[in-house]
Amino acid sequence: MKLFDVYPLFNIDIVKGKGCHVWDAEGNEYLDLYGGHAVISVGHCHPYYVQKLTEQLNKLGFYSNSVINSLQVELAEKLGKLSGYDDYSLFLINSGAEANENALKLASFHNHKKRVVSFKKAFHGRTSAAVKVTDNPAIIAPINDTIPVTFVPLNDIKAVEAELQKGDVSSVIIEGIQGVGGIQQPSDLFMQELRALCTQYNVVLILDEIQSGYGRTGKFFAHQYAGIKPDMITVAKGIGNGFPLAGVLISPEFKPVYGMLGTTFGGNHLACAAAIAVLDIMENEKLLDNAKTIGDYLIDELAKLPGIKEIRGRGLMIGIEFEGSIKEIRSRLLFEEKVFTGVAGTNTIRLLPPLCLTLEEAKDFMQRFKRVLGLQNN
Repeated sequence: MKLFDVYPLFNIDIVKGKGCHVWDAEGNEYLDLYGGHAVISVGHCHPYYVQKLTEQLNKLGFYSNSVINSLQVELAEKLGKLSGYDDYSLFLINSGAEANENALKLASFHNHKKRVVSFKKAFHGRTSAAVKVTDNPAIIAPINDTIPVTFVPLNDIKAVEAELQKGDVSSVIIEGIQGVGGIQQPSDLFMQELRALCTQYNVVLILDEIQSGYGRTGKFFAHQYAGIKPDMITVAKGIGNGFPLAGVLISPEFKPVYGMLGTTFGGNHLACAAAIAVLDIMENEKLLDNAKTIGDYLIDELAKLPGIKEIRGRGLMIGIEFEGSIKEIRSRLLFEEKVFTGVAGTNTIRLLPPLCLTLEEAKDFMQRFKRVLGLQNN
């Protein structure tokens, strides 16, 4: 049997990681400024993380959601405290797309409406409802094309209100910062006005913080810069530092009913142990503060470089846009300078490093980046 060939792959076999560095099968060391799509939040193979997963696996890896799981309770309490949402409830699943899928479903249960408002360049996942609210027709199969969705421009509050006034919108789903869309930020004022409109028209506001949340921007969630509280928040990626886990944070306005949501693997014992370890590390090592400090440094230094069209982002979620294609720049970073980065579209490099990135490592990246741009000799 062969793998189903849906991924374009670099000819690199990563076999080991530590902190913000990874090594391939040939022994080459790389600086990881992408964290496997923003998944590695506290660093590769953090010793406390490894210890906690090992301890849990030696006791119990899995049992179903038909019994009490005290680790779920501990995770919910710690997440509520650290994020500032201790009055919300937590539903645990396995992936970001699944989190958005359940949030959209719960919103429709709540207000008995079904149209969704999403935004141009949005990405929310590849499962049925999540892919339909993603602004990419190429990945929407005919079977997915059933949910009524309207896409409006980001930061256009008049376009949003024009849709909400029609009375049939169940939810608005928006990323804290658009990742795949190119690190596009909703303004704080837009978020405040969006919150007010959703309340006015009985529409559920869903904040997709799968990439922009979990401390990446220097606050626990990107939307907290605007001082708002959505009705639901979806999380994944950094929650388990590589162990598959996701969640929906749910306002107390929503009333649970047995059977309305469910999962087999979501919130299993090993996944919860991973997520608790991540929160412990984030708190003990002050990684939110670090993300802001190192992110501010990188944004300031990148803004000094010639030939760059625009720098966007907050904390350690940074987009570097060029006028032309960045394919060669990214390739040279990877194969000549041994730095992993991401992309958004054809013109933007994405930086999503582990939140433990040090100032020394950030300076090292800047030197390597300058060499690729021809701004510094070896």
